[in-house]
Amino acid sequence: MPQLDREEYIEQAYFWEIFLERMGDGVPAQEIILQVQDEILATTKLPMALHFLVGEIRHRGRISDGMSQMSHYFSPFQAFIMSKAEDEKTRFDLLIALAILKSEAKYRADDRLSPQGLFIFQFECIARNQLGYDFGMQAIANDPYFDDTWHNWIMWLRNQLGASEFCEFLYLRSDFAVEEKRRSLGDPDWQPPKPMLFGVREGRIAKANRGKDPLYMFAALERQLGYPQIPKPTPKDKDKVFHPLVQQRFDLIEKRLSVMEQELKGGIDLEQFYKKPDEPGSHS
Repeated sequence: MPQLDREEYIEQAYFWEIFLERMGDGVPAQEIILQVQDEILATTKLPMALHFLVGEIRHRGRISDGMSQMSHYFSPFQAFIMSKAEDEKTRFDLLIALAILKSEAKYRADDRLSPQGLFIFQFECIARNQLGYDFGMQAIANDPYFDDTWHNWIMWLRNQLGASEFCEFLYLRSDFAVEEKRRSLGDPDWQPPKPMLFGVREGRIAKANRGKDPLYMFAALERQLGYPQIPKPTPKDKDKVFHPLVQQRFDLIEKRLSVMEQELKGGIDLEQFYKKPDEPGSHS
C-alpha cells in the first residue's frame, strides 16, 4: 500500500469527524456513510471506499471487515482500531475509536507529520486503551509510512515489551544516546551499529522519564515537540443519565407528575409560586 495523497487524509479526517458527531446523536452507521458520501470531495478515492464499506455493513454488519479488505486505502492501524471498537469482548468505546481515526488522519495531512510522531501517537493509543501489543504493534509496523528500518524495529520491539521500560528502548535508538556514548568513550567519531530513529530531544525526554509512568513521557513529547495528542474519554456527568434532550423531557415529565400528585392530595399549593414580601421584585 503506497502512502495516500494529502487530500485523501483531509477528507478522511472530515469523514471521521462527521461520523463521530452523528454517531453521538444516535444515527446508524450505514445511514451516516450514505449521507456523507455526497459531501466528500469527488476527486478523492474516499467516496468509492465508503460505497464499499456500506456493502460490507449490509453483508457482515462490521465496518472493520471492509477496511481490512481495502488495505490499499485504509492502513492496518485504522482497521485494527475499528476492529477493537466493534469487538464485543472489549470495552473500547466506538466514539473514542472514531476520535482516534479523525486525529490520526488529521495528523497525516499535517506538514509536521513525521515517523517519530506517528509512531508515538499510534503506540500511545494502543497502550492507553489497552488494545493489546501483539496485533497492535504488527498493525503499526505494517503501516506504509514506515520504511524497512522502522518496520524491523517495531517488530523487534513487539517481542521486547515487558523486558525493559519503553522509554529505555526509545532512548537507545536516539541521537542523544549516541552523543552520550561518544562522550563516555572520548571518541567524537564513534558510530552506532544501527541507524537511529529518534532525535536528541526525544532521547533526552525518554531518559528523563526512566522509572516513571510511560504516559508522562508521552505527555512531555506532546508538550515539547508538538506531537499529536490522542483523544481521551471525557468524564461522564453523574447527574445526567440520559442524552441532554431526553433528560430535558424527563425533567418536564417529573414536574407534571409532581403537579398531578399534589392535585390528588387535595389541591395545588399556589403559595409556592408567590414571591415573599421581602424578596426583590415583590409588592406589598
